[in-house]
Amino acid sequence: MTDTALDGNRVAKIRLLLLDVDGVLTDGRAYIDAEGRETLAFSIQDGVALKLWQRTGRCVGVLSGRNQPAVRARAQQLRFDLTILGRNDKVDAYEQLLVENQLTDEQVAYMGDDLLDLPVLERCGYPIAPAGAVDPVKAVARYVTTRPGGYGAVSEAVQHLLTQTGEWEPCLEAYRCGQVGRET
Repeated sequence: MTDTALDGNRVAKIRLLLLDVDGVLTDGRAYIDAEGRETLAFSIQDGVALKLWQRTGRCVGVLSGRNQPAVRARAQQLRFDLTILGRNDKVDAYEQLLVENQLTDEQVAYMGDDLLDLPVLERCGYPIAPAGAVDPVKAVARYVTTRPGGYGAVSEAVQHLLTQTGEWEPCLEAYRCGQVGRET
């Protein structure tokens, strides 16, 4: 259980929501056809939520150990601010992105599900885990979603973050009033 006031203060400092891919944006399974081509499935709800996050003036990025064309395509579709793929040393990649983007640890929320994500989760300002994360990851997370990766876990995380800063209801109102459309 987290302290809501403390979380609100932490979340208010966040400028970047950084996401692992496998097990976070996807369900962690790779679909490989007879020709060896890999496909991945992404949640449309996650895409809508990430656009909401960006509308608040914040950035979205992915940091993955694998370099999948499907991830690059999805990142381009949603106009992610940062796309870092094929980097198994996530701490090194994370440190580099902090320097290049003039960010501090406390300005980054990171969502990861597996052991490779632990070093970044332990450093960032707001660690998040999807429901299907391994236990050591859940243990360091400030928030664990009820949904698994690939099934709206990122959407739930965005709702949690924006609720902490009082921005969730105004974002919903923009949809209710038809001021924004689906861009996913």
